[in-house]
Amino acid sequence: MINEKLINPGSIVVVGGSDDLFKPGGKVLKNIIDGKFSGKLYVVNPKQDEVQGIKSYKDINEIPKTDLAILAISSKLCLNVIEILVRDKNTKAFIIISAGFSEAGEEGKKLEKDIVEIIDKAGASLIGPNCIGVITQSYQGVFTTPVPKLNVKGCDFVSGSGATAVFIFESAMPKGLNFSSVFSVGNSAQTGVEEVLEYWDNTYVPGVSSPIKLIYVESIHNPDKLLRHASSLIRKGCRIAAIKAGTTEAGSRAASSHTGAMASSDSAVEALFRKAGIVRCSGREELTTVASVFFHKPLKGKNIAIITHAGGPAVMLTDALSAGGMNIPKISGIHHENLLAMMNSGASAVNPIDMIATATYDQLDDVIEYVDKKLPSIDGISVIFGSNGLNDMTAIYDLLHNKILNCNKPLYPILPSVTSSSEELEYFLNKGHVNFPDEVVLGRALTKIFNTPYPAEEKIFLENIDVPKVRQIIDKCSNGYIEPAVIQELLNAANIPVVKENVASTKKALLSVAKKTGYPLALKVVGPVHKSDVGGVTLNIRSEKHLEAEFVRMMKIKGVKAVLVQQMLSGTELFIGAKYEPRFGHIILCGLGGIFVEVLGDVSSGLAPLTFSEAESMIRSLKSYKIIHGTRGKPGINESKFAEIIVRLSSLLRYATEIKEMDLNPLIGSMENITVVDARIRIEK
Repeated sequence: MINEKLINPGSIVVVGGSDDLFKPGGKVLKNIIDGKFSGKLYVVNPKQDEVQGIKSYKDINEIPKTDLAILAISSKLCLNVIEILVRDKNTKAFIIISAGFSEAGEEGKKLEKDIVEIIDKAGASLIGPNCIGVITQSYQGVFTTPVPKLNVKGCDFVSGSGATAVFIFESAMPKGLNFSSVFSVGNSAQTGVEEVLEYWDNTYVPGVSSPIKLIYVESIHNPDKLLRHASSLIRKGCRIAAIKAGTTEAGSRAASSHTGAMASSDSAVEALFRKAGIVRCSGREELTTVASVFFHKPLKGKNIAIITHAGGPAVMLTDALSAGGMNIPKISGIHHENLLAMMNSGASAVNPIDMIATATYDQLDDVIEYVDKKLPSIDGISVIFGSNGLNDMTAIYDLLHNKILNCNKPLYPILPSVTSSSEELEYFLNKGHVNFPDEVVLGRALTKIFNTPYPAEEKIFLENIDVPKVRQIIDKCSNGYIEPAVIQELLNAANIPVVKENVASTKKALLSVAKKTGYPLALKVVGPVHKSDVGGVTLNIRSEKHLEAEFVRMMKIKGVKAVLVQQMLSGTELFIGAKYEPRFGHIILCGLGGIFVEVLGDVSSGLAPLTFSEAESMIRSLKSYKIIHGTRGKPGINESKFAEIIVRLSSLLRYATEIKEMDLNPLIGSMENITVVDARIRIEK
């Protein structure tokens, strides 16, 4: 839990405070003093009467009552100190910097547990142990440097790693990014990332609280809590970006399906973040760049104008934006002519708008104004302007300052002269702006933000889904892969279209089914999990003779007990899969089907239950989306029907958690229909 005494204490005691600034107790005390903490500050050090000019008490029993205790002492001493502070000093907030707890073994784990029990019983707040501390508007309770510049409208930041938090400061500060608060949760013994999000959500006041939240997390202990509070914050007007580290865990553990092999815990994180509306970042530079974008006006479309006096960076930005699905639309006609007339000979106005090195202050002013006011198709502007020895950069930065404030569209300044114009750049940042020193990192950040969906609605689609029937079928099933007839019954209960099929174990039954279904047919083995791997699939059978020959061959394959006779369909092969991930629930995957699902590995993920907008976003985010949409004269598939099947499947799974793995592969899609042709479902009760 987080309480007011942790956020805004009237008094702080540093237990283990020191004059040695190379010790945590010394550095945290100095940071609190340098941060001009306005409350009462105490130190406990058994060997000194004064530490860094602050009166030092030699015994914890001697200090006055205090709101917050920061412990920088040996782990084995912490329990006794906390007992005294809770019992005698009415201390309601604790930050334990010390290491040697659950991260150090069983003895440390028990010690940590005992401390949490005492603090919980007292209704107090605990951050740590094994953390760098906390920064609020009231105090700078960290033992590290640099301490970021504080601003009530800066970023709120929570990190599961203290060292990583410091490295993120190092990335953020040169860009001009400020912070409102920082929580380094360490071992998260009582308060973790999810609890900090909960606090931010419960205390959020629009127009007063910081609207930008940053997260670095290594382990998500409570996905539901994270989803609930992150999506709530975003609906209130916040923007959230996060790094989830530890993404390389093998996803193929005990997996016997395509979905099981592809869906990992990282797929679950990806799906969770998409559902919550969190922009997922892959590293520190991307996180701080995304945060910097958040400080600008919202980008309402994907059309960007690039204004530059250097061609190379503009080309690289164009490539980065285009690769992420954004547009740099060509400027032509009268607008092209008008822009050219504003610039020197040799300039280009097609977009990127290259003003060349001799561009002047007035020309830059005119071009930005024209793009902002006269080009309604443009949604955002990026200006690349560095020092070339021909311009007064202070004047240029003043111009950009005014344009950022007054333009209707967001304007992203790329100012690469961080060394040659360092003084002018600091002048610009001190006006409250941020800088994007690298155009490619900015381009990738913009595409990440643009492609992150808004938080999903909190409802389950149940139209024409027979939930009692689903439960009836599941309750009758045994563990393991279920029979084709049961799969068909289950999918029918969810109103998911399935190809006409029947199982035959004799030649007589085979010919009877074929006569009813009609040629061409597909024949598949029943028994082996991976049919294609054992030669258990034959398509486009057009005669009785061919059918009989394939039946005889397939029945000789090891493990085959029957064959599945299906109506042959034509169209684009698609894939939908699902895997149950502990704590997260069912992860839904979709992509192109057949062998492509493994060869290309092009799948997108979502967290059940899904809404139609989520399913549509999953489909559009595929690299192979152009094939699904239709390209080069070839028809696409019915995207709305594909999305509906994804949603129906996710709703089915919400009421059938016993399903641990599912493959619908392939589905055959056309502009008219999408039909499940092959399916595998594994039950584990």
